[in-house]
Amino acid sequence: MHIGLFFGSFNPIHVGHMVLANYMASFTDLDAVWFVVSPHNPLKEKATLLHQNQRLHMVNLAIGDNDKLKSSNIEFGLPQPSYTVNTLAYLKEKYPQHQFSLIMGEDNLQSFAKWKNHEYIINNYKLYVYPRPNCNSSEFKTHQNVIMTEAPLMDISSTMIRTAIKNKKDVSFFMPLAVWQYIDEMNFYKK
Repeated sequence: MHIGLFFGSFNPIHVGHMVLANYMASFTDLDAVWFVVSPHNPLKEKATLLHQNQRLHMVNLAIGDNDKLKSSNIEFGLPQPSYTVNTLAYLKEKYPQHQFSLIMGEDNLQSFAKWKNHEYIINNYKLYVYPRPNCNSSEFKTHQNVIMTEAPLMDISSTMIRTAIKNKKDVSFFMPLAVWQYIDEMNFYKK
């Protein structure tokens, strides 16, 4: 199987993530998309994250019974902070029968040179890139392993959702219903 790895904090997962994952699983040659929940993205502040198991649970709530989408806690047992190159090596060893590719936003492609061992990654894995607002150039855009997709432009962020919840705004339609209900029930992001 050809698996697209969609890495993220998913703090929380929202409809933008779901639309992009569905697009990649339905409109590209990927057979499935795995949401790889990152315990700690080295480029993000750890203090703002909900516990990894709560974020994984929300991803599972969002996926429901969609058989082309799957959650992965593979990074929970790997050294932190999580580096994509290490996760890829581990997945290749654990699942030799699968071919893995990365799914990323154009904003991540622009900062890709900051990633650990980025040259190795881009030369050995395909990168399926979705458009992001105010992004239109990257030195990697024309690389043979970079596939620029025509996925819908999603201008929704988890940061905006967290801020809105803290400010008592209704963001129930920004997430799958089960995720919103869980966040509301658990009083997440309210302080």
